[in-house]
Amino acid sequence: MSLKTISAQGQMNAGMSIEVQCGEHRLVMDQPSRAGGQGLGPTPLDVVMAAVAGCFGTLGRFIAHQQKIDLRGMRFEIEADYDPDGLLGRRTDVRPGFQDLRLKVEIDADLSREAKQAFLEEIERRCPLADNLTHGTRLHSSLA
Repeated sequence: MSLKTISAQGQMNAGMSIEVQCGEHRLVMDQPSRAGGQGLGPTPLDVVMAAVAGCFGTLGRFIAHQQKIDLRGMRFEIEADYDPDGLLGRRTDVRPGFQDLRLKVEIDADLSREAKQAFLEEIERRCPLADNLTHGTRLHSSLA
């Protein structure tokens, strides 16, 4: 199968807000007022966590359909640790990104705990965002 390319376009708006057009949808990210923003939307780091939950939920439904599992629902709790000194440029010896991302998933289905664990592992294995976070993706930035 050949690769599929997706795209998005974004721009800075007033203050710290960033607007990104993703297909037919518009996403506004901002910083909280205590960090110089207006709180118009989630921070980019919040969006990454939300995207992981969205990916796990979407794949959960897809895999449940494939495996004929009656999946009634899923709930997610996500935490991530990062060192602000890295992204603020205060220290060059720390990563600016997440050091750890913890995802607790509650699965509402008539499955044993072992079967739920196997289902969760299959979701993680097939989630593009989990793959990007755990294996890295080459980033090529250039001037327009």
